[in-house]
Amino acid sequence: MPAKRSAGILLFRRDPDLQVLIGRLGGPLWQRRTEHNWSIPKGEYGPDEQPLAAARREFTEELGLPVPDVELADLGTVKQRGGKLVQVWAGAVEAELDLTNLTLGTFELEWPPKSGKAQLFPELAEVAWTSIEQARQRLVAGQVDFLDRLIEQLG
Repeated sequence: MPAKRSAGILLFRRDPDLQVLIGRLGGPLWQRRTEHNWSIPKGEYGPDEQPLAAARREFTEELGLPVPDVELADLGTVKQRGGKLVQVWAGAVEAELDLTNLTLGTFELEWPPKSGKAQLFPELAEVAWTSIEQARQRLVAGQVDFLDRLIEQLG
């Protein structure tokens, strides 16, 4: 069985220091975690979808905003502990993004488990600009490499 694939977009800005836009994971499985519970906006895609198209779609689905019209640089792919392959593109944002009225995407999950009750949960519970240092502490471990790759690309 082929590995699951996921694609995402990591927006960054200089305000004046380098900051990245990440989101705290939503849903009941992440509620009690206080560290490494944030993610780059991303999501899975199938064999019939191109990775960059999936990254753009997932960004819009998760944040309720279109991807800003910026040049996107490929940060490559990382294999996470569970075997999922994650590919991320980075883009510099010059104008301010309005994060006050986001329409965060949701997913349905049977909760509590084996209850037969389906509930809707936010894919991301909140979204914020964070420093690189904060992002290193917040991001799930398998995504931290993208921060190093971003810094390397920026020189």
